[in-house]
Amino acid sequence: MNLQDRNSLDNGCGRSLSLPCREYSWPDGKKLSIRPGKTLVMGILNVTPDSFSDGGCYRKMDAALRHMETLIADGADILDIGAESTRPYGNSREVSAMEEMDRLLPVLEKVLAACPIPVSVDTYKACVADEALKLGAHMINDVWGLQRDPAMAAVVARHDVPVIVMHNQQEASYGEDLLLDVAGFLARSIELAVAAGLDRSKIIVDPGIGFAKTTAHNLELMSRLEELQVLDCPILLGTSRKRFIGEVLDLPVTDRVEGTGATVVLGITKGVQLVRVHDVKEIARMTKMTDAML
Repeated sequence: MNLQDRNSLDNGCGRSLSLPCREYSWPDGKKLSIRPGKTLVMGILNVTPDSFSDGGCYRKMDAALRHMETLIADGADILDIGAESTRPYGNSREVSAMEEMDRLLPVLEKVLAACPIPVSVDTYKACVADEALKLGAHMINDVWGLQRDPAMAAVVARHDVPVIVMHNQQEASYGEDLLLDVAGFLARSIELAVAAGLDRSKIIVDPGIGFAKTTAHNLELMSRLEELQVLDCPILLGTSRKRFIGEVLDLPVTDRVEGTGATVVLGITKGVQLVRVHDVKEIARMTKMTDAML
């Protein structure tokens, strides 16, 4: 199936009549159900000094654990921990795998011991992913879609865990059709995972809003998200507080929750089943209301 077949999936408002269903479980008893009618909220816990939105706020162990508790109380279904800023508009400092692990692993170990929901680790480095999964992390969130580190697909397959593959590239330059380029990249990521031995049912796709994309690209991608349903994988949307929202609304990063909410609600109507956000309380309410109406 290709993007030109998208009309056969569409019920008139962009939302598919048959969204993917996934059931994940782990040896420690954690479970996750991806199904139509319940949008999952992934809460962001950055243990970085330079995240574009909350850099440095949760680097210390106590602050990180308190924020974990807040995210869970506010309604997070999944926790996503990152220890290297991969800010979508550049200017972040790439860190070594050793430095990333030094930041990540002590916090991850404490979080895993206390967290009642599945924990995802945001990394594109295979060795970091391997160590995190050995500690008991439940998922990997790779902002380079398994295409930056050639060993990443094998690591995820060996541990047999769900993986989020995100579209990314070096420059905001595309061919005649933005969605064809994004879907093509994600299809390659899926092929890499399956070739490494990971079951296709464990792959979640992310269009990479903001990464190597102008505001115009992001707005077009948001308006056509339903076309990614041809990949037959759950779609995760990560728009939280991003620059294109600030540019449309002329607001700073600390004042973009309503704009984020608008993107989340539109995304759900177009088949998004997971959203990755900073403002969990507000967005969880919006997802619950949107799900009820749909």
